[in-house]
Amino acid sequence: MGVNLSRRGFMQASAASAAALVIGMNSKGVLAAAGSQSTDINPFVRIDNDGVVTVIIKHFEMGQGTTTGLTTLVAEELDADWSKVETDFAAADTDKYKNLFFGMQGTGGSTAIANSFMQYRQAGAAARDLLVRAAAKSWNVSPSDITVEKGMLISGSNQAHFGQFINQAALLTPVENPTVKTPDQFNLIGKIDLPRKDSYAKTNGTATFAMDVKVPGMVYTVIQRSPKFGGTVKSFDASEASQVNGFIGARELPTKAGVAVYAKNTWAALKAREALSVEWDFSNADNRGSDEALAEHVRLLDKPQFQAHEQTTDQVVPMVASADRKVEADFTFPFLAHAPMEPMNCVIEATDNGVRIIDGNQFPTMTQGVVAHVLGLEASQVEIKTVYAGGSFGRRANAQSDYHMEAALAFAALGGRTPVKLVWSREDDLAGGYYRPMAAHKASIGLDADGKIVGWDHRLSLKSIVKGTAFEPFLVKNGLDHTSVEGVAHPLYNIPNQSVGLSDYETPMPVLWWRSVGHTHTAYAMESMLDMLATATDQDPVELRLSMLDMSNPQQARLAGVIKEVAKAAGWTKGDKRGFAAHFSFNTYVAIIADVSVEDETDVSVNKIHVAVDCGVAVNPDVVKAQMEGGVGFALGAIAQNEITMTEGVVDQENFPDYEPLRISQMPEVDVIIVQSNEAPTGVGEPSVPPTGPAVANAIFAKTGKRITDLPFTKSGFSIV
Repeated sequence: MGVNLSRRGFMQASAASAAALVIGMNSKGVLAAAGSQSTDINPFVRIDNDGVVTVIIKHFEMGQGTTTGLTTLVAEELDADWSKVETDFAAADTDKYKNLFFGMQGTGGSTAIANSFMQYRQAGAAARDLLVRAAAKSWNVSPSDITVEKGMLISGSNQAHFGQFINQAALLTPVENPTVKTPDQFNLIGKIDLPRKDSYAKTNGTATFAMDVKVPGMVYTVIQRSPKFGGTVKSFDASEASQVNGFIGARELPTKAGVAVYAKNTWAALKAREALSVEWDFSNADNRGSDEALAEHVRLLDKPQFQAHEQTTDQVVPMVASADRKVEADFTFPFLAHAPMEPMNCVIEATDNGVRIIDGNQFPTMTQGVVAHVLGLEASQVEIKTVYAGGSFGRRANAQSDYHMEAALAFAALGGRTPVKLVWSREDDLAGGYYRPMAAHKASIGLDADGKIVGWDHRLSLKSIVKGTAFEPFLVKNGLDHTSVEGVAHPLYNIPNQSVGLSDYETPMPVLWWRSVGHTHTAYAMESMLDMLATATDQDPVELRLSMLDMSNPQQARLAGVIKEVAKAAGWTKGDKRGFAAHFSFNTYVAIIADVSVEDETDVSVNKIHVAVDCGVAVNPDVVKAQMEGGVGFALGAIAQNEITMTEGVVDQENFPDYEPLRISQMPEVDVIIVQSNEAPTGVGEPSVPPTGPAVANAIFAKTGKRITDLPFTKSGFSIV
């Protein structure tokens, strides 16, 4: 197998697509046996002779609930027995299983349910129609005389479960446009008491994650990477590493990005890596520390490189300058790590036709293309077996498929026949992975004598997430990376004379989307500025926002709806020393009220978070509630205490002791109101993250009079206790 690593070819390969057969995981965490007595009635529905329905899950499960949500859609239309429905992860097959929103097989952007809502319902309805027609033919009755209840076909005295007619059903021609239920006919969709399909396996220990996977003859591999981003290997010496019991060997990667260390187990690989001596070339590395990087971000705000609005910075600045009053603030946001509980890892092994990757795989299309390119294969020769993933928050979804590429390189360097399990330690990922970009904002609002906005000049600087990747053609226009300005470029609030200027920060430090992407910093800046505007004009923060929304505009009316719902549920009254924020992201509307108390002027207790969410049809209300709660906790840890800092280009943080997640003792009570809706479902995995931070910060201001504009809170002396 040849190794071809030209940048052009690599990026082309990143977008390649192909099909492959894969054995997946069922809902009990057991490998589904090849050749079992079952029939694929369509790409999403498999039924065995015992009547057990298996739903093929095209979006991976990282804890967000896709195995439950997608299964609910099929089971609803099929009228299946929930207790007899299982799940199996889809093969890597872009044609069959692509994400309908971005054309590749993958999970991200809070799109799993949104893009699959009708697709999976139609799959279930089509399967039901085939079974009904097969039974009608056998019983010599009209299909309209047959009812389906909990996996049983019934007509008069005739009764049979799905498995008894699956073989006959598979011989029939499916209808092109099956009839799906109307909302008033739902039995499962919208029911809060459905047990999750992944809970049983995850609580009894039978669920298989990539870290659990072992294959015969496998060796373990860890990579010694440059301590500075952009550094390359000059030379290495493995003589001391060879003294470690279990050490097999070491190979320099063809990219010169690191040295692969092979051993008989993970511990031996890690200990041998510690004993490895590597000389690095830092001539192209980023040697800046955090303070230098932040200063450069701030400097870039002076002259934005790109404009996100028709009205430019140069046009709006004079409007603000000549205003009667101004509301101004500067914001800074640190680099952040994803820090999923299960670090990056995967297994690669040879097959008769190519290779197999076993992984909690978030972007099969990308992985196929990258691995195929590295090994000189066709994408169709890269089989992917997807298992559960222990979190991601964006880390497992990158155009470079970085850890898969490393595994392929390590596999090739060892000869391309011995199975290799690549393992990242948590230290590897925190100190050398991908990050939410550092960002700086500068906002100036000009007001007339009556306190009305006459101009809003907003500038921001950060490294582009998508430039130089396969996503650039879709997300960059006229040089402007949409993910950098989302949430501020086109807010739902009516803001006259707004300009949004962007500058790109340059560094070899790799950046990536992080749960809610650009909204993580833009929502904080926007909602803090609106709170400052309310204070400056002596307006109630809730009433101010409602006054900036047009109820004749459907999107603005829905944002107003969640604002009113959360205010009512939380008992908001003017003058409350509480925090409020609202935000629209991933086509979902979220409003939050934060109740905090502050002791000794700096110790903050976040007592309760009130959340109202409008995400269209809530397929699984309990999953929606869990995602809102999880997003709140995720956001709180980040805004309160998390940051990635560098000293002369080397990341200072290594593990949870110095990048501490939110503790359970810090987690507030969260009250979630789901606005009832018959609109199509929208995202729920990320939208509660953006407004949580500003809601809490605004509450701290209400209590103390101190505005937090530099994150995390610890920079301003505040701690969540």
